[in-house]
Amino acid sequence: MNPNETPDPNISSEDKETFPAPIEYDVEEFKISGDDLLAKIRELIEEANVRRILIKNAEGHTLIEIPLGVGVAAGVLGATLFPVLAAVGAIGALVAKLTIVVERTIRDEDP
Repeated sequence: MNPNETPDPNISSEDKETFPAPIEYDVEEFKISGDDLLAKIRELIEEANVRRILIKNAEGHTLIEIPLGVGVAAGVLGATLFPVLAAVGAIGALVAKLTIVVERTIRDEDP
């Protein structure tokens, strides 16, 4: 609603739309060698609060971006993410120094 508009008296407070609070994210970076890349990516995928993983080379260019849903189940890890993990393994074999950028969802502790 425009701040200059007057509110409509016929609309009750229950009829107004309510929107959920915006989701907050925390970003963390890891410097890692290509040999340790696949193990670290698997570890991060199994964490429930990881939303997105980016793998960057030494110059800062993004090589791959892995979007994740909330709480990837262990069974889904093998089936759905196998092609992604194969690509990550290939990147680890070709590039010596990498940066992993992890975007995590910050969860409120409200009951």
